[in-house]
Amino acid sequence: MRSIYVDEDLEAIRGQVREWVENEVVPNVETWEAEGAVPRQLLDEMGELGFFGLRIPEEHGGIGLGHLASVVFAEELGRSTSGGFAITVLVHTDLATPYVTNFGTNEQKALWLPKFATGELITAIGVTEPDAGSDVAAMRTTARRDGEGWRLNGSKMFITNGAIADIVFIAARTDRDAKGSRGISIFVVERGAEGFAASRALEKMGWHSSNTAELVLDDVWVPEGHMIGEENRGFYYIMGNFQNERLAIMGQAIGEAQKALELTVDYVKNRVAFDAPLWDKQGIRQRVAMRQAEIDAARELTYHAAWLTDQGEDTVRQVSEVKALVGELVNRVLYDCVQFHGGMGYIAETAVERLYRDVRIHSIGGGATEVMLEEVAKRL
Repeated sequence: MRSIYVDEDLEAIRGQVREWVENEVVPNVETWEAEGAVPRQLLDEMGELGFFGLRIPEEHGGIGLGHLASVVFAEELGRSTSGGFAITVLVHTDLATPYVTNFGTNEQKALWLPKFATGELITAIGVTEPDAGSDVAAMRTTARRDGEGWRLNGSKMFITNGAIADIVFIAARTDRDAKGSRGISIFVVERGAEGFAASRALEKMGWHSSNTAELVLDDVWVPEGHMIGEENRGFYYIMGNFQNERLAIMGQAIGEAQKALELTVDYVKNRVAFDAPLWDKQGIRQRVAMRQAEIDAARELTYHAAWLTDQGEDTVRQVSEVKALVGELVNRVLYDCVQFHGGMGYIAETAVERLYRDVRIHSIGGGATEVMLEEVAKRL
């Protein structure tokens, strides 16, 4: 279904990404799920094709598009049926890279953005800690001045791309006496830095082809030029980028829901039970139709929030609504898809079974539904 928000250029990008995903990703998903990672060669190829540069300014090797482009791109990644593949890419393009694009100095942009665009450098973002998830201000990782740089100590949990990233943006407390939200800064930490390590890979319910790690920082030194933006302003950068992050990930969720429903329609039209296709059962086809209506509505709400964000509007309420609504909807859609696949839906590594596990995170990660609804409620 065409949308008034998506122009010909974005439709062309959608078509290119969809064709590439169908040819290069879908046939290999089960292998990558078993191996627990997406090959670096695949990420290199995506960089060469320009997929990593959609949001990076032209002067630094990208195309310079906006939030709508991220949503469309993420939708097509979601159609791969591998949430692990999709999030590996989106962490790089939409969760981490924007810290340099939006808050970096001219020197930092010139140094890093071209390499982010080509995939020479893959990125991650380290905010979450064992005792600080949605409550970002509660983080305990610290940074203290040391000569012409900083010493970082602490740990980060549930970090997607943590063990494969070349650069991780680490949030740390630079003023321990300030109110929680006023004493946090963002630092670039490079892989291989002394004292910086992925202590363990984390096994997960879903996203099996995505690397998720716990990171440990033991007196890691970073130079002054590796601080992103202003000292003690990191909390506000994180809050600002959450809008970008949530739109992209909910774009992924919409793509996953749409693909799962398409697989289910195909299955119930061909699966014969009691001498007739399951599609002939009114209860089944009407519930499928309702789920499609809900996906269409959620997609337009997401596009609208992305469009408003591109216009420079304050969209905390709209994006929070999207995150709460889509995060819950994709779980309802996959519940029905597994149900209508019957026993086949419960077989490990079928597409709907994999998606059922993968999408569970969407009502948790990036801001739990309950947190999002509180953000909406504050603005009612």
